[in-house]
Amino acid sequence: MALLADPDAPTDIARRMARILPARLAEKAGQGRLFDVEVVSEPFTSGTEDPPTLMRRIMDRGSRENWDVVVALTDLPLHSGGRRIVVDLSHEHGLALLSLPSLGGLRLQTRALRAVEEAVLGLAGPHATGTEGPARSQPFPGPFAARLTPVHPGPIGEEETADLRYVVSGPRGYLRVLVGMVRANRPWRLVPGLSKALAAALATGAVATVNSTTWSLAEALSAPRLVIAMAGSIALMIGWLIVDGELWHRSTEGSPEARQRTRLYNASTVMTVGIGVFICYGGLIVINLTWALFILTDRVFASMTRTPLDATEYVTLSWFVASVATVGGALGSGLESDEAIRAAAYSKREEERRHLLRGDQPAT
Repeated sequence: MALLADPDAPTDIARRMARILPARLAEKAGQGRLFDVEVVSEPFTSGTEDPPTLMRRIMDRGSRENWDVVVALTDLPLHSGGRRIVVDLSHEHGLALLSLPSLGGLRLQTRALRAVEEAVLGLAGPHATGTEGPARSQPFPGPFAARLTPVHPGPIGEEETADLRYVVSGPRGYLRVLVGMVRANRPWRLVPGLSKALAAALATGAVATVNSTTWSLAEALSAPRLVIAMAGSIALMIGWLIVDGELWHRSTEGSPEARQRTRLYNASTVMTVGIGVFICYGGLIVINLTWALFILTDRVFASMTRTPLDATEYVTLSWFVASVATVGGALGSGLESDEAIRAAAYSKREEERRHLLRGDQPAT
């Protein structure tokens, strides 16, 4: 069998999975059956997000390689009839197409492993040959039909390759897919890509920390105003990164599914960049606090503000300086061309995968 995975996160998940999957499948299948798992990383979703088209691509790929079972993993959110697809299965051809974002953002590796196990055992079992009735009538237990999740069977067109489909729908399903997309974006990898903005922010913070006007402002501001300053500076940085990096997705299609996909793409981009910026903001607070503890003295601070320099003043000053520094980092630096930042947007990853499919870059 083969795990056919899109580049980046799906490939990483497939490779980790392949180390333990053969033994787990052999144990659960019983009857002395053995499984040989091959991982193939290629951008099979490039240029389309249409599930029937993707299933045909997977079927053609499996036929060329003579694989018995093919499970394809993608980090794209797949849609059909307004519903978000978890998995498409074709028992006749031994195919499964799994959309990782639909598994949610928590314990993704574990959920993906369980999902692939269920898919392979279902496709390789007796019902896959049609000896126990139509494949579409067969239950598919495990993570897809878990009682407390919004996953349920979905309709399939008569001309589609798939004969069984599981989908998520409703607000819970939307939130599940959105969180899964943010998890697939790996927002923590954004921080190294913000080196230029961070350098400007650190310089701004270092100067602001020793400025008496900043001391007076920090001491005078109430907690609600500090929260507003924090929210405004973070929002400014998020907007700057998205605009300057051209991360906002604009669909050229007018269909409801295209509009729904665009909303998901942009929401996941804002959340991913927001998490990355928030991590940087927290780091700035820690660095500013360390710098203030090292450089400031109670006598000088009290002479300028008429307030003793205690723990509360240190924290308040570091918090306010982090907001000032974030604005300085956003406005005072140009965005570096970094793949970690571009990977925060699904549309940018799609462009890169099209280049890979054309052979412009070597696939990994």
